[in-house]
Amino acid sequence: MTRNEYNAQVEKALELFDKAGIILTEGEKENMEVADFGQGKVNELGLQLVVYVNTERVCAKEMVLLPFQTCPEHMHIPTNGKPGKEETFRCRYGEVYLYVSGEKNTDSIKAKMPPCDVSVFHEIVLKPGEQYTLEPETWHWFQAGPNGAVISEFSTRSTDETDIFTDKKLVRQTVVEG
Repeated sequence: MTRNEYNAQVEKALELFDKAGIILTEGEKENMEVADFGQGKVNELGLQLVVYVNTERVCAKEMVLLPFQTCPEHMHIPTNGKPGKEETFRCRYGEVYLYVSGEKNTDSIKAKMPPCDVSVFHEIVLKPGEQYTLEPETWHWFQAGPNGAVISEFSTRSTDETDIFTDKKLVRQTVVEG
């Protein structure tokens, strides 16, 4: 991803944080992560996030998905002898289409099919104030609705760098050039 692409994503994310009433410090704005999963399609397959805290026991972060932007299907695996991450997503703005294992309803899901492999289709729609908890080692992917979404995540320690993806061509670490 180029520096200009990164900056554009940050600006779009800041607009949605503002709509959600989420106030960030200058340092948090400057350190925002933009994940493109190595595919160069960040507006379709990506995620913007700010990590507030990530200790040995807890993690808290804010995530932004632009309209119909998808965080691809992945699982949080055991790392360094500890269980995979347990996480709770709470929608703050927009709608979040979350997909986990369970009843398949591929004919009626609200999400647009993402440009990557996915295998779980049990749909949970989160609107502002609603939340859902994912147990460790749960395959999941999520996408924003037409207005984008802001999601607070509360979890055990985040080791996202060890996530495994259904689509083997995806990578978690973003490279910003320039």
